[in-house]
Amino acid sequence: VVRRHLLQRYEHQPFISCLAGFYSCRWKRYQRRRTEPGKCCCKTRECVFFPLLVGAFCFSLLFLYMWSEAKNDYNNFDWYNYGNLGFWFLWSLVLLIVAAILFTYITLLLVLAMCLLAEGQQLYLHWSHKIGTFLVLGFSITALFILSVLWGDQWKTVRLSFQITAPYLHIGAITIMVLLSWPVALHAIRADKKVVQVIIVGPYLAILLFLFLIPLGMYSPCIREMGTLGPKPALIGHRGAPMLAPENTEMSFQKTIEHCGDGLETDVTISYDGVPFLMHDSTLRRTTNIKEVYPNDTAQNAALFSWDTLKELNAGTWFLKDKPFSCMGSLSRADQNQAMNQSIYKLSNFLRLADSQNKLVIFDLYRPPEKHPYRNSWINRTLEVILNESGIRPHLVLWLENDMRSFVQSVAPGFQQTMGSKAPVEDLVMDNIVKLNLAYTEMSSEDIRKYAEANITTNLYVVNEPWLFSLAWCSGAHSVTTNAVHTLKNLSQPLFLMTPQQYNIMWILTDLTSVLLISLIFAL
Repeated sequence: VVRRHLLQRYEHQPFISCLAGFYSCRWKRYQRRRTEPGKCCCKTRECVFFPLLVGAFCFSLLFLYMWSEAKNDYNNFDWYNYGNLGFWFLWSLVLLIVAAILFTYITLLLVLAMCLLAEGQQLYLHWSHKIGTFLVLGFSITALFILSVLWGDQWKTVRLSFQITAPYLHIGAITIMVLLSWPVALHAIRADKKVVQVIIVGPYLAILLFLFLIPLGMYSPCIREMGTLGPKPALIGHRGAPMLAPENTEMSFQKTIEHCGDGLETDVTISYDGVPFLMHDSTLRRTTNIKEVYPNDTAQNAALFSWDTLKELNAGTWFLKDKPFSCMGSLSRADQNQAMNQSIYKLSNFLRLADSQNKLVIFDLYRPPEKHPYRNSWINRTLEVILNESGIRPHLVLWLENDMRSFVQSVAPGFQQTMGSKAPVEDLVMDNIVKLNLAYTEMSSEDIRKYAEANITTNLYVVNEPWLFSLAWCSGAHSVTTNAVHTLKNLSQPLFLMTPQQYNIMWILTDLTSVLLISLIFAL
């Protein structure tokens, strides 16, 4: 019997050697120390550092989750950096990769620590890993702080994501608690004082009880009874289909139409000689070849160029060179050739295309800068193009601009008046508002339902990710503005849709299974 126990212990040593080697760089058996019954799992200095390891794990997990859920807005992040740095790069993707690597590293360290504790070994983290832990902790906290200051609305996205992911995060948290039960039970049994046992087991059981009950406070519009889901939101192409073609070009809008988009969204600027054209940025630097043709005018406002100059610029080669979206697929040779030959698009041509395909249009109208000839007549000039030059049917126009709204209603009563912010229902009805155009971070199923009762529909922008589109669908949104018409059109129902009964079964089974496993571990 003694020989068999010695043999089992000897055969187990390579596993412990690997754990201690990777965690402590102590590969030799004589370098390691076992935890004596009733003693602490590590020396005082290591006891102080272990919470830092746990903290680094928590902060890196929080940052990775936050940045993963921010994928919907990666293009906005890269565009912001372009404005500050002057060149285009997928910084969002780099940040995601770095966050994933750091989280993986700190998770492996924590898993090694838990395994060593389960084996009754004393913890000693090597100095190089201590430096790495400080780097992960510092990077995660700094990144979270900077993003909170510069991009605080992203926390609203995180809160929205919980309405989708909370049931599955709950299962993940319970699973972690089950895995932690082994080292907790081992050290509680080895403790020689009741007080120490309470200190070890008490917080564990408190956290476990909290996780068992937290579903009582969960809310998700995608947990609903059968037959209560509304129709799929209409899809409005944001600057066309900018993942498939250069934004705000004829090709981009054609791609939206090819993929059965219900509407087209764009941005309108007026040239120096009074021709409304499509351009999002205040300058031509990002989306044209202005740097090659007029290198001294790259910083000049786009509205200060004449249409004769603008129409000669190329508005497509940048798309193939910069690849503005990390999830862009490869273009066919025909699409590449077509993209390379795109030019700046006139508003009148855009409206004719929309009318011919019976598509709704919505656009942001930019007021020209000081000393521009159309500085004070920009709305009149735009209306002239819409009503007299394009021939588009008025009911297809979602009029968003709030300046001179009463005048616009008198001149073009057929426009669908659209407001860009929430307001009391009474005020909206008084102003003849029939649609709200809101940022997706303002999504609220209660507000959407309240406005719908007054025959005011809601459009949310910019919604690219399937999970966010699913949440908008479950919340009752009537339409969304998106960069990804080609992918969202394929969703036949919301992701993560389930009935309350299905969710209750999932919740109860998870809790019961975890209670059984944890009881067995403590009993053994």
